[in-house]
Amino acid sequence: MKYQHLLLSVDGPITTITLNRPEKRNALALPVMLELTAALREVAQSDARGVILAANGPVFSAGHNFADMAGATLAQAQELFAICTTMMDAIQAMPQVVIARVHALATAAGCQLVASCDLAVAADSAGFAIPGGKGGLFCHTPLVALARNLGRKRALEMALTGDAIDAATAVQWGLINRAVPADQLDAATLDLITRATRGSALSKALGKQGFYRQIDLPQDAAYRYAVELMASSAMTPDAQEGIRAFLEKRHAQYTQGADASVNNLPPGRPKEIT
Repeated sequence: MKYQHLLLSVDGPITTITLNRPEKRNALALPVMLELTAALREVAQSDARGVILAANGPVFSAGHNFADMAGATLAQAQELFAICTTMMDAIQAMPQVVIARVHALATAAGCQLVASCDLAVAADSAGFAIPGGKGGLFCHTPLVALARNLGRKRALEMALTGDAIDAATAVQWGLINRAVPADQLDAATLDLITRATRGSALSKALGKQGFYRQIDLPQDAAYRYAVELMASSAMTPDAQEGIRAFLEKRHAQYTQGADASVNNLPPGRPKEIT
């Protein structure tokens, strides 16, 4: 489908989705969130192996569009944040690896967007903030994603102070994977997504889905779930091909796609992503 606020490009196995409202600082206005959710779901059904989430303009994303909230009713505000949550969940629900390529400032829901991606690489000049702590509307929903990347004290420091952290600090705190000079950002992002998508697409999809479903469980429940997932995954043709290739000292030939990954998760899974 055609998009008004996004650009989609395909380079072999990698699809890039680019926020393209630079004049609006790539604010996540309602139409943008609806388009991005649709784009993520479209790519999820494709044969892409990996997804780069990028942006054009001087800001990666300034977060929610305040115009959507000014004078809104409670029902309208609830719908707005529910749509945002659906968009964030779509990133983690899709079988492909999603990496954020952050060239500049990512604030509030824009920072949440980065935190919701599987991986993230940023220019060393980028910055990250959930600035609601400085104003009248606390960043409740962005803090959900931040708290699942950072420790409690650091997540609350960002939320309570509203202060921005630089890319080097974001690496140290676990918000992003690495920070690189701006002129190396494209190459570093491509390098990481290429390495993160090698091997079996089905195995990778099962691994991603399994990670998000066990990460917040108590350790004993996480192990019970992971045992069932790993045992059932070992029965897939790609797993058996990988095992045979290792034993026979040859390169594996994987044939399974990632589209059936959710259906291959074991029964009784502890929680749903969508």
